[in-house]
Amino acid sequence: MVAPRDEAEVERLVVKEPDSFGRFSPRGLGRAYGDAAQCAGGTVVDCRGLRSVLGLDRQRGTLRAGAGISFDNLLELLVPRGYFLPVTPGTRFVTLGGAIASDIHGKNHHVDGSLSAHLENLRLVAPAGTFDCGPVQHKEEFDATCGGMGLTGVVTEATLRLLPIESSWMVVDTERAADLDSCLSLLSEEASRYRYSVAWVDGLARGRRLGRSVLTRADHALAMDLPVDRRRQPLSYRAPRVVEVPFASPLSLLRPATVSAFNEMWYRKAPSKRETQLQPLATFFYPLDGVGSWNRLYGPRGFTQYQFVVPFGAERALEHALEKLSGGRVASFLAVLKSFGAAGAGHLSFPMEGWTLALDIPLGVPGLPELLDELDVLVADAGGRVYLSKDARLRPDLVPAMYPRLAEWQAVRARLDPAGVMSSDLARRLGLAGPVLPSTRA
Repeated sequence: MVAPRDEAEVERLVVKEPDSFGRFSPRGLGRAYGDAAQCAGGTVVDCRGLRSVLGLDRQRGTLRAGAGISFDNLLELLVPRGYFLPVTPGTRFVTLGGAIASDIHGKNHHVDGSLSAHLENLRLVAPAGTFDCGPVQHKEEFDATCGGMGLTGVVTEATLRLLPIESSWMVVDTERAADLDSCLSLLSEEASRYRYSVAWVDGLARGRRLGRSVLTRADHALAMDLPVDRRRQPLSYRAPRVVEVPFASPLSLLRPATVSAFNEMWYRKAPSKRETQLQPLATFFYPLDGVGSWNRLYGPRGFTQYQFVVPFGAERALEHALEKLSGGRVASFLAVLKSFGAAGAGHLSFPMEGWTLALDIPLGVPGLPELLDELDVLVADAGGRVYLSKDARLRPDLVPAMYPRLAEWQAVRARLDPAGVMSSDLARRLGLAGPVLPSTRA
């Protein structure tokens, strides 16, 4: 990227008016896998009105924005100006504040860490007062808030360091792996070659095919990587069209038989090895965003998302988890495996150095609650943890083992909220901020 030529240009490029991008609407939001954003019998604070862009500084490569703005809206602003989000999850329909509360990770955690590693400052409105927090100033409050599940106060704005890009395209390499060992080996050996890396795993494969995968690894395309006709507008970006699932099925369409057939087709369809394919940015990062109301495919019972991480050296636990899932015929349509880099500073941040597996699991599978309970224990015994942002059913007694800095976080939270005003269904269910509620788990 070319830096601005002088201070006058810097001033011209800063977005000064809070309503300059007021046309942005909070479309697609209001989604959650678990109960972190619910508070039965209490008041839920909707922060989607805090969606102003307060400053874009090209010289420093930073954005200052309200916490209610969505990543969808930020992409519309940033990509044509030569910037990308330093960390993004698999959907663009999240807010900046929600991303901070979950300390989100992406396909590049092994290189860039989680979102908190790229935050210069955030403003926290807590019951005990308002704090401008960062990696240096009010660091304890900052560390408790990043990954703190919204329980330290309300984040109203944040300043984020951006990633310079030359185009809105990705250079993608795709490769099949015949089994779990091959997949892990490829992810390990070539981690330093790619900024982004992820593997789709066939969760129903068994025996010698256990963990067979399709690996997708990518980097941002340079302008010179594009065909000549695209170099004229290398940063052109438009949110992709969304195709709606037209109706809710009375039965789950994602049953073992249909998912098994899909997985076989998907694996066979993938090239054994393909390099340097150009893909639009949104296609690579947000494939499911192109399918509106995709949750309807799971039928009236819906699904649960289950994501865990185990440290490097605990690959046997990952293998056991896949064996339990495939043996139980748990038809996960979406099973994604990634590697994590070093853990961040957040007390309750999910990522730790190791392997993370995320699964969408249809509800109604016989014995599913007991199976997931077994997986929780397996993960905890391996020194791993379950992702709180996606949890809806974890046993509270396992939380201290999974999150060893829990007591440290609770001490900071007690200072920020001495009367215990901030709470949620997740917090009460797991005893994060008060007594554990009676279990309602099936």
